[in-house]
Amino acid sequence: MDLKTVREEARKKLKGYCRVCPVCDGRACSGEVPGMGGTGTGAAFRVNLEALNRFKLNMRTIHSAKEVDTTCKLFGLNLSTPVLAAPMTGTPYNMGGALSEREFIGMIVSGSRNAGSIGFTGDGADPSMYDSGVDAVKAENGWGIPIIKPRAQDEIIKRIRGAEEAGAAAVGVDIDGAGLVTMALKGQPVGPKTPEEIKELVAATKLPFILKGIMTVDEAEMAAEAGCAAIVVSNHGGRILDHTPGAADVLPDIAKAVGDKLTILADGGVRSGTDVIKLLALGADAVLIGRPLVVGAFGGGAEGVKLIIDTYTNQLKQAMILTGVSSLEEITDRIIYKK
Repeated sequence: MDLKTVREEARKKLKGYCRVCPVCDGRACSGEVPGMGGTGTGAAFRVNLEALNRFKLNMRTIHSAKEVDTTCKLFGLNLSTPVLAAPMTGTPYNMGGALSEREFIGMIVSGSRNAGSIGFTGDGADPSMYDSGVDAVKAENGWGIPIIKPRAQDEIIKRIRGAEEAGAAAVGVDIDGAGLVTMALKGQPVGPKTPEEIKELVAATKLPFILKGIMTVDEAEMAAEAGCAAIVVSNHGGRILDHTPGAADVLPDIAKAVGDKLTILADGGVRSGTDVIKLLALGADAVLIGRPLVVGAFGGGAEGVKLIIDTYTNQLKQAMILTGVSSLEEITDRIIYKK
């Protein structure tokens, strides 16, 4: 199996919901929500890639970093790579329905684990979407992280219990789904949370609690004060609010403010291992990828998911050698070019 074959097969199965463009930047699918695009003009989708592209790497080749180590430890798990699978749902209305929700998320969770990574699972307008993710995590002996939409408190806590029963490594809420169009269309109420409500959710479980969708320093500080174990710096792939900045734009200030208080994950526009090393250098502890893994799953199943993660990890290793770092801990903003 190779990337070309995976992409060709994915293009057939995704039925135009995703065109599997040569560069996945949201131009072809602008405004297609439901679908794979970004809301409104699609600017918030594109800006994730543009923000990453603005950062350049210092190439260094006179050093001793001849062998590199991409291993890391997150939520008590030893991983081979900091390249993780982002939570994604909605195969019927976002991806064309060639795969069922359970088939798709099973491929994501299994393929991620086989790559030495971990997959996040999502929540959606149909309750079976979250249940499918929890079932996939349970099938992999807890090797996965369910993420819940910002529903009513009792509904979130009910779903936290499902994650606990599955033996999940962690659990969380993608608070950036507060204004998600698809949820509103399906009659599933979601909305913002107060700091007190977040504290209540953190206290409701012994699992590490992750808050996904943080884009400002003040809210990162609120998450830390509420006791969150981790945040995900993310604009939800540009799918909820037009004209936000890119994740890479806001990550450095967030990392400076709370990097010593909790784990920082980041997602948005990651299309290569060099994108991964940029986000790590800007302050992330690990990186989530989304749309490329949809292509991997639809084009090659769990093996296709593993292929994408392995490809990005190998590119990361090459970038580490060429920037003079031998471990993830050594990746700092020193490798970022500054005028």
